[in-house]
Amino acid sequence: MAQAQPLRTRPQADNGEQYLLPGETYGSMSQKIGDVPLTAPLKTPRGWLVGFTVAFLLLMVFLMSVTWLFIRGVGIWGINIPVGWGMDIINFVWWIGIGHAGTLISAILLLLNQGWRNSINRFAEAMTLFAVACASMYPILHLGRPWLFYWLIPYPNTHGMWPNFRSALDWDVFAISTYASVSLVFWLVGLLPDFATLRDRATNIWVKRLYGLAALGWRGSARHWHRYEMASLLLAGLSTPLVVSVHSIISLDFAISQVPGWQVTVFPPYFVAGAVFAGFAMVLLLMIPIRSFYGFQNYITVRHLDVMAKVMLATGMIVVYGYFMEVFASLYSGNTYEEYLLYNRLSGPSAWAYWGLLFCNAVAIQPLWFRRVRQSIPALLVISAIVSVGMWLERYVIIVISLEREFLPSSWDVYIPTFWDWSLYLGTFGLFFTLLFLFIRVLPMINIFEMRLFLRQEEERSRMRAGHHDDDPGTGRDIASGTASAD
Repeated sequence: MAQAQPLRTRPQADNGEQYLLPGETYGSMSQKIGDVPLTAPLKTPRGWLVGFTVAFLLLMVFLMSVTWLFIRGVGIWGINIPVGWGMDIINFVWWIGIGHAGTLISAILLLLNQGWRNSINRFAEAMTLFAVACASMYPILHLGRPWLFYWLIPYPNTHGMWPNFRSALDWDVFAISTYASVSLVFWLVGLLPDFATLRDRATNIWVKRLYGLAALGWRGSARHWHRYEMASLLLAGLSTPLVVSVHSIISLDFAISQVPGWQVTVFPPYFVAGAVFAGFAMVLLLMIPIRSFYGFQNYITVRHLDVMAKVMLATGMIVVYGYFMEVFASLYSGNTYEEYLLYNRLSGPSAWAYWGLLFCNAVAIQPLWFRRVRQSIPALLVISAIVSVGMWLERYVIIVISLEREFLPSSWDVYIPTFWDWSLYLGTFGLFFTLLFLFIRVLPMINIFEMRLFLRQEEERSRMRAGHHDDDPGTGRDIASGTASAD
């Protein structure tokens, strides 16, 4: 059976007012989105092959760095006394923050019935899982004896030894494992209707069987939809508090200590807002090139980019408020160590990082107040890249500057990352992008059935505005059933 030719839709002008541009049909959505993973290997785009090759080479750098770490130990890093936390924990907190946008888009916006999430939730959820995979490596590698990481898990053992539940390290284990497992189940449940669509559209018998196995017998019946919606709402309800709790627990790793600059109560909301801020910046940074490469401008419109820029601006201003509160707390406390920490941030050996984060996270986002900037693709790319750098600098400032000069001047030292610090960090990008490229190649990066539902809702709104009423009170689930008849 020959592969169906892609449907050609006339390009429409995007004025930044619509979430779905005109000219799309149920069949064109299924075909254009579904044909990306269904095309034969010989039709794989050259750009994808180049990107995957670069990502795979960086993944080899990651494996090399981890292997050398296992051989020589954490002494190959730049950590010292008193800076016992270096780029390992900096990158851990940064990667965890990257994943928060996906959970917010998939869970909170689902509960709030925000239809604009339909085009971006699948990609953002996948990005969450890959970022958590990168982040979860660092606490294990930081242990010194990473092959004994399972000692952190409470399991019956003959050692008579149990984890210390007062340890922040153990909190991280429970927070990350819960976050990763719930996000993975939520992501897989949302893929079931699209697996069925790919199963019915596939022409290769083995590909058809593979997607059919992944679809778990989905037929688009009313019972299937009822169970799917119940599962989605329950998982969204479980995921929503995770958005707040996971990064709050990460922030308590710092806040429970006596280190100057860490024991502040603003850290939990400050870290959560910063995580969503960094996550949306990364979603924009990755999604803008991908939508252009695959021609998905009709589904991910300028209006989507505008709304995501607004969320980034709102959370960014919360982060800026956190910066002001840190300065206020240092001056108002009257504590010599807190006051010196502020002075050290402004004029110490790592002051470049503090001034850099103020520019990246406070100054660079101010143009987003203007609609023209929010709807300018080059401007969004530049601002998103600057914010991603700024959020990494924020973690650097919180960890390194606070530890470089603590209480005793005799213990002061300067932290300088080594080659292996940077190689491991670049290697995690290889892991992240390798997983991302594989996801783009084998799974629909846009939610097909939710886009069908959104199209149905848009058609109903158009009929209502035109004064026509549909006698069918159905919700359109038959159209989004994921079967061949829907195409």
